[in-house]
Amino acid sequence: MRTFPTLICGISLGVLATAGFHFCSRPAQAANDRSENYIICTGMSGVNPRSPLDGVWLLDHKQGKLMATLVDRSAGKVTGFAEMDLLRVFGVSPSQGVNFVMTTGTITPGQSALYLVETTSGKFGVFTLGPTTDGSSGVTIMQHDMTNFRKGRG
Repeated sequence: MRTFPTLICGISLGVLATAGFHFCSRPAQAANDRSENYIICTGMSGVNPRSPLDGVWLLDHKQGKLMATLVDRSAGKVTGFAEMDLLRVFGVSPSQGVNFVMTTGTITPGQSALYLVETTSGKFGVFTLGPTTDGSSGVTIMQHDMTNFRKGRG
């Protein structure tokens, strides 16, 4: 007779614990990965508010090139890649032993920014994706800010 109330109590606690874990967890909003000379990073892009778009950032470490594209999740289509020369933007040369790290963060609902750091120079940049100005369906990389996270360096 004592087994049945214990069983009911155990099942109830299991259901409550499962529900607690389910409602406390949040889906990942961005992902990063690195392989040899490449870093890939994703984040939501608010380029077109009526269409759910994922922004994909790809950094070619060796060449110092940042590439970006959009993925229309509803259509399963990728737009062409925009490209930016990070060596020029950060004012560094490959001979300095450049080292980039990056991640995305949400700046407004449905819009991510790319936070990009060059650790050798100490420079920190903020970038987003935007529509092209020529009316095509492509994407452009927009630079918003560049600062230095080390004192005494420009």
